[in-house]
Amino acid sequence: MTTAATTSANGASLAQSRTGSRRERLANRYAVWAVRHAQAAAGFTRPPEPRSIGLYARGKQIMAGNIMLAGHLAEAPDTIIWDIPLPADTPGFAEEAQGFGWLDDLAALGNTAARRRAQLWTGEWIRRFGEGQKLGLRSDQTAALGWSPALTGRRVLRWIHHADFLLTEQDPQARNAFFTALARQLGFLQRRAQSAAPGLPRFEALSGLICASLALEGGSPQTLARLTPALAALARDCDTLIDRSGAIATRNAEELLEVFTLLGWVARSLTEAEQPIPNQLSSAIDRIAPCLRALRHSDGGLARFHSSGTGAEGRLDQALAASKALPTPGHVTLAMGYARLSAGRSSVIVDVAAPPGGDGAQTAHASTAAFELSSGRRPLIVNCGPGQNFGPEWRLAARATQSHSALSLTGFSSSRFGAGSGGRLSERALTERAHVSDLHFAGTDGAFVRLSHDGWAASHGLIATRELHLSPDGRRLSGTDMLSATTSDARAQFERMVERSPLGGLAYTIRFHLHPDVDASLDMGGAAVSMQLRSGEIWVFRHDSRADLALAPSAWLEKGRLAPRHTQQVVLTGFAQDYDSRIGWTLAKAQDTPLAIRDLNRDDPVPI
Repeated sequence: MTTAATTSANGASLAQSRTGSRRERLANRYAVWAVRHAQAAAGFTRPPEPRSIGLYARGKQIMAGNIMLAGHLAEAPDTIIWDIPLPADTPGFAEEAQGFGWLDDLAALGNTAARRRAQLWTGEWIRRFGEGQKLGLRSDQTAALGWSPALTGRRVLRWIHHADFLLTEQDPQARNAFFTALARQLGFLQRRAQSAAPGLPRFEALSGLICASLALEGGSPQTLARLTPALAALARDCDTLIDRSGAIATRNAEELLEVFTLLGWVARSLTEAEQPIPNQLSSAIDRIAPCLRALRHSDGGLARFHSSGTGAEGRLDQALAASKALPTPGHVTLAMGYARLSAGRSSVIVDVAAPPGGDGAQTAHASTAAFELSSGRRPLIVNCGPGQNFGPEWRLAARATQSHSALSLTGFSSSRFGAGSGGRLSERALTERAHVSDLHFAGTDGAFVRLSHDGWAASHGLIATRELHLSPDGRRLSGTDMLSATTSDARAQFERMVERSPLGGLAYTIRFHLHPDVDASLDMGGAAVSMQLRSGEIWVFRHDSRADLALAPSAWLEKGRLAPRHTQQVVLTGFAQDYDSRIGWTLAKAQDTPLAIRDLNRDDPVPI
């Protein structure tokens, strides 16, 4: 099994975290003890539906003994998942196992062998952990993790969604054990759901509590007693944790999708049970839907900023279709601190805001002014992506500006970790609203965005500005990157930094990371880069300055893979020697690339 250690916080915050964790485990332990005599539910009020989506290919891998969770591959054929040794001091594998996401994949495979394995592993969970066995302050890590509010909510939802899959051909004893375990988890959530951490964990816990209450007991007084406080708590979180534009504080698009999916499941369960949907819940769904559409590339994946991946395959489209929310008209959209430009077959998503602060700073990236570009269903320009599943070094590297398609000063990210920050971005590049006020779509002129940030103002006296212009047909993206010292103090600081440089100027690099499926080569004697997509489209990169152009290695960090994929990046390097340095560049389709392309080739969705 491949292991990866998590990044440690500083001593003080780590001690506080451990204290809080002890208190939570004690509270969880008491809640489990309190529900140990829960009676088995009589059954479901209506036939459950498999609403959570898994992957057929990943189901086949699990059946072959290749179990990939949290970036760790366990090669364990004919081994019960609870018998797999856990990576030392790394809860990710155990968390994903206890969350039962693998059940989605086995259900997607759906054959008899997959069903029997799912039944065996679920039955073993009930036997080993169903009464909170080994759940103590200093005892079994897997049991303690499994009885946290968020993971219990996640697990309960999977059990309900795939109940028919799990109960087919089961004997009465196994069915009784299943419904008893569900009843215990429901009682646990009733006591502990609201104690989950604000954000996605609490949405998971409350959603599991509400959906399970409706699925197991219909409209009984006991159900209403559970629903009233749970719905009130969910309504409060919808108002306080989801802002008026549908955004969340972490600015993580994949996390927003998970929240959106959970709220959709709750709304559908309430409708089926003929219960009223709180206005705060329906309003939150209506706010989130256009926000997610703005963060969706034309290839169907989400923008990869601030530890977000592209999202589970099919989940975004399913959630948007279920919400029945219509797309926002226009070619430029602002959402959650991102600007989306779209025209023709192309979509461009730009980070136009400061990295998140507060709790979100723990997973934030120094990606201000970075962008991604997709053509049709083929990504072209990307960010390296989330690195948390590949160990502490990759996690740190993925958060740097150099891992994004943006300009950076050599050796300096636009946002940085301060001393004793414990992995939080404490020196954040700030943007002003005025920097994006001229964002517009103007007739035949195309879509345009301009933003500036102060990431190097204090250290180097420089303001960074990026302008992007997408042509009306989507065949050309023009960009200009600028570094400017605009005040007397800024110019004095810039001059001091130049004097310290042995190169007579401040080295900067503009990176354009390419998707692994892009075939790139230097062209025109090294003056351009040609890039061919698998669809057959050819894009050409050019620039208008004295900067050096090169192709260099890069990495594509993708959740669900064992290791980073090798890819390339287009790199422009130059020196800022004056108070105003600028470089222009273009990404344009080759003239012989047709307007419409039939892109029918399928990709392997889950290679390891």
